[in-house]
Amino acid sequence: MNTLVRPRRGRMIAGVCAGLARRFGISPLAMRVIAVVLVAVFGLSLWAYVLLWIVMPTER
Repeated sequence: MNTLVRPRRGRMIAGVCAGLARRFGISPLAMRVIAVVLVAVFGLSLWAYVLLWIVMPTER
């Protein structure tokens, strides 16, 4: 099982979507699309992204 970390490679902004995609076994592009849809349709705040950016450790 992969741990929840922000990877050093494959980042777009902070690596949050890439880290979540790796953790759940989907492509980073699919996770980015899901994130945009959640923000646009359901009003999920960008604060959730910022919070994950702060909380998720960077890959060693």
